[in-house]
Amino acid sequence: MAAMEEDIYTRDGTVNIHKKPANKTKTGNWKACRFILVTECCERLAYYGMSTNLVNYLKIRLNAANASASTIVTNWSGTCYVTPLIGAFIADSFLGRYWTIASFCTIYVLGMTLLTLSASVHGLKPDCSNGHCHPTASQKGIFFAAIYLIAFGTGGIKPCVSSFGADQFDDNDEKEKKKKSSFFNWFYLSINVGALIACSVLVWIQMNVGWGWGFGVPAVAMAIAVGFFFFGSSLYRLQKPGGSPLTRIAQVLVASIRKYRVEIPSDKSLLYETSDVESFIQGSRKLEHTEKFRFLDKAAVETEDDSHKGAVNPWKLCTVTQVEEFKSIIRVLPIWATGIVFSAVYSQMNTMFILQGDTLDQHMGPNFKIPAASLSLFDTLSVIFWALVYDQVIVRIAKKYTKNERGFTQLQRMGIGLVISIFAMISAGILEVARLNYVRRNNYYDLEVIPMTIFWQVPQYFLVGCAEVFTFIGQMEFFYDQAPDAMRSLCSALSLTTNALGNYLSTLLVIVVTKVTTRNGKLGWIPDNLNEGHLDYFYWLLAVLSLINFFVYLMISKWYTYKKVVSVAT
Repeated sequence: MAAMEEDIYTRDGTVNIHKKPANKTKTGNWKACRFILVTECCERLAYYGMSTNLVNYLKIRLNAANASASTIVTNWSGTCYVTPLIGAFIADSFLGRYWTIASFCTIYVLGMTLLTLSASVHGLKPDCSNGHCHPTASQKGIFFAAIYLIAFGTGGIKPCVSSFGADQFDDNDEKEKKKKSSFFNWFYLSINVGALIACSVLVWIQMNVGWGWGFGVPAVAMAIAVGFFFFGSSLYRLQKPGGSPLTRIAQVLVASIRKYRVEIPSDKSLLYETSDVESFIQGSRKLEHTEKFRFLDKAAVETEDDSHKGAVNPWKLCTVTQVEEFKSIIRVLPIWATGIVFSAVYSQMNTMFILQGDTLDQHMGPNFKIPAASLSLFDTLSVIFWALVYDQVIVRIAKKYTKNERGFTQLQRMGIGLVISIFAMISAGILEVARLNYVRRNNYYDLEVIPMTIFWQVPQYFLVGCAEVFTFIGQMEFFYDQAPDAMRSLCSALSLTTNALGNYLSTLLVIVVTKVTTRNGKLGWIPDNLNEGHLDYFYWLLAVLSLINFFVYLMISKWYTYKKVVSVAT
C-alpha cells in the first residue's frame, strides 16, 4: 500500500493548490508547464514591449537628451533586476512561489495600465506641437510612477517563474528529472518569442501608430499572462516555503563566531547533522560536507551548552546542511560578480545601440522604415537560432570531446559567452569607426540620419544573442543547480541582480565618461549629435573591461567547487 502511494504522489514534498500531496498523474510535468511558458511569453512581450523603445519615448515625449535618456533607462532596468531580491525573499520565506507570482502580477498590471493612460489620455500625456513636446512635472511624475510600479511588480515574477516551472518536475523521480533540463531551454525560448513580437510589431506601432497603442498592447498582453497563470492553477505543484534563508545564514554566522576557539574535529562525520533521511529544512535535501570556508564548520561542532532541556539552540548549533547552504551562497558570489560586466554589454542594446541606429538609414525599400529599437529582433532571432543549434548540434559534438553529458560544464558554457560578448563590442566599435569616417569624408556632421543602412548593426545584435545563449541560459541552470533547495528563488534573484548592477555600471560609465570627456568645453564621446562624438571609444572601453573580466572569470572557475547532495538509498 505504501509503495502504491509512493508511485501516485511526488516525493519532493510538493503539494497541490489545495495544500494536499501532489498527485503525479494529475499535476506537474509538461501539462502544467505549458501554462507557465505561455505566461512567461506574454509577460516578456509586455515587458519588452514597453522597455525596448523606452529611450526613444523619453527623447520624443519627455525631451530627454541622449545621455540623460540612456541613464534613466539603465537605472530603471537596474531596478527591475534588484526588486527580485524582495520577491525571492517573500517566496522562499513566507508565501511560496505560486502566491508570490499571483500577488505581484496585480501590481504589474496596475503599472502597465497607468503607463498606457500616461501616453494616451489628454491631460496625462504631454502636449506636442511642431514635432516638439511640452511635458509638465506632474506628467513626468505619473510616467515615473508607472514604470517603477512595473519594476516592483516584475520583482515578484522574475525570480520565481523559472524555479516554479522547474518545481513541476520531481527531483526524486529519474524520468521527471531528465525532463527538467530541457525546461530551461524552452523557458528561454518562450522569453524570446515574446521579445521577438515586442521588438518588431510593438516598436513599429509605437513609432508609426502612436504611444497609446504601443503601450496599450503590452498592457493587454500582461492581462492575458495573468489569466493563463491562474487558469493552470489546478495542475501546479507548489513547493512549501522553507522559512527565512537569511535567518539560517545569520544562525551559522553567529554560531561559528561564538565558537571561534572551538577546534574542528579531523573526522568530519562528528559534525552535527540530523539523523533523519531528510534535512530539517523544509523542502531541502541534505548536503555533503566540503573543505572550503572551514571556519564556518565551527557552527556544527557540538558542545555541552548547545542545547537547553533537550532542545538544540539553532543560534549555537547548526547542521552540516545548514552550514553548507551558506557555503554554497559564498561560493557562487565570485561567479555572480563576473556577470556584471557581461550585463553592462547586454544593456547597450536598449541604449547605445538604439542611439547609434537612430543616426543610420532605417529604410527597407522606398516606403517602409524599421525603427532602430526593432533591430533587437535580430538578437532575439539569434537567441532562438543558437538555442536550438546548441541543444541539437553543439552539445552532441562537444560530448565526444568533453565526455560530459551536457556537452560543456555550466562554467565552461558561461565562459564561452563572455568571450563572444567581447567580439560583440568589437563589432559595434568597428561599425562606429566606419560610420564616423563616412561622416567626415562627406561632411555629414549636421545630418540627423546619414545614408548608411541600419542593417550594418545586425552583426553586433547577432553576437550579443549568441553570447546570451551561452551565458544567460548557463547562468539560469548554474544558479538553480548550485542553489540550496530551499534558497532557489533567492539564488535566481541573485543571478538577476547581475543585470541590475550591469545597468548601473553602464550608467556609471556614461556619467564618468561624459564628465571626463566634456572638460574644457569639449563635446565628449557621447554628445547629442553623435556625428561629432566618439561612441566608438565607449565600445572599446567595454571590450577592454570584458576582456579583463574574462581572465578574472577563468581564475575563479578553477577555484570553484560544485555542490554535493547526500545520496539517499532507495
